[in-house]
Amino acid sequence: MQRFARELRITAETRVLDVGGTPETWDMLAVRPRVTLLNTPRTKTELAAASWWVAGDGRALPFRDAAFDVVFSNSVIEHVGDADSQRRFAREVARVGRGYWVQTPNRWFPVEQHLLTPLVHWLPKRWQRWIVPRFTVWSALVRPSTDRRQFYVAHYLDDVRLLGAYEFAALFPGARLIRERVCGWTKSLVAMRPSE
Repeated sequence: MQRFARELRITAETRVLDVGGTPETWDMLAVRPRVTLLNTPRTKTELAAASWWVAGDGRALPFRDAAFDVVFSNSVIEHVGDADSQRRFAREVARVGRGYWVQTPNRWFPVEQHLLTPLVHWLPKRWQRWIVPRFTVWSALVRPSTDRRQFYVAHYLDDVRLLGAYEFAALFPGARLIRERVCGWTKSLVAMRPSE
């Protein structure tokens, strides 16, 4: 968050649309911008502390062109579905924000960051469909309720589409690609375009 604020010169007057976020993210900054959260209606209770939020879909943002100084999105684009859905999401971010900061886990990092399980995302889907419902590091650590675990596993298997650097960069032509590294490996990717 500190790098985001520094790179995009965030101030208390910066108008930010956070696509898919929660209020707690913004507690990490010393100077809080004017944030509008956009998330799915099912997250309504998580967003109760937000000063302003809108239920919506990141693939069809309900705002005019360049309505925000910056669009921020942290680990959301991989959840929106297939390649066409990801393209629509990227176009909407670029349309609504004069600048943007879109982060996603790197497909080529050895630990799958949703399930916290090494190498499982590199296996063929049919193997993932056998392994993931039976064991993940995430479920061992978090010990979610049965219904939450079933929802999360099904969402991971059916909807999550991880991106590598080349494919991610192609979604955001003209953006600067930032690689967040851990032990020399690129853990996450950020497409960043400063406000004009």
